[in-house]
Amino acid sequence: MSTELRTERLLLRRPRPADLDAMFVLMSNPAAMRFWSTLPHADREVTAKWLAQMLARTADGGEDFVIEQEGKAIGFVGAGRLPEFGFMLHQDYWGRGIAVEASRAFIAYAFGELGVPELTADVDPRNAPSLKVLERLGFSVTGTAERTFLLGEEWCDSVYLRLGREG
Repeated sequence: MSTELRTERLLLRRPRPADLDAMFVLMSNPAAMRFWSTLPHADREVTAKWLAQMLARTADGGEDFVIEQEGKAIGFVGAGRLPEFGFMLHQDYWGRGIAVEASRAFIAYAFGELGVPELTADVDPRNAPSLKVLERLGFSVTGTAERTFLLGEEWCDSVYLRLGREG
């Protein structure tokens, strides 16, 4: 479980309990959580439970990676339950190509090392930046659905995407 992936600017490593503070900063941010499948985390206890689930998934064969830049945890990428792919990045790092860079590293690992035949994603159609990242990565839309998540008082829709392993 000590797999690490390196890119030009990033280290992708397995999550660990010491990531709690960095993940709370990320998961409590309303802008970062705007199109996630849960509401922003109200306190560290919510994030601690979420992180414990991520750690358990990883120990049980999940493929979650924390994204580090210059030694700082700034997000995560991967597939807690293959083939479901996802990523989240701290708001201060948006617009720098980091999501694409981290995702490309994970996709190469998933198709190469793991040999998965495809990755899928479920995105809120209002999340244009994430849809743009997925498009740049080669994902294509396979369908849509209305009212798939109820977050607080708001229903959210889904766009479903797929990326198949080439060759």
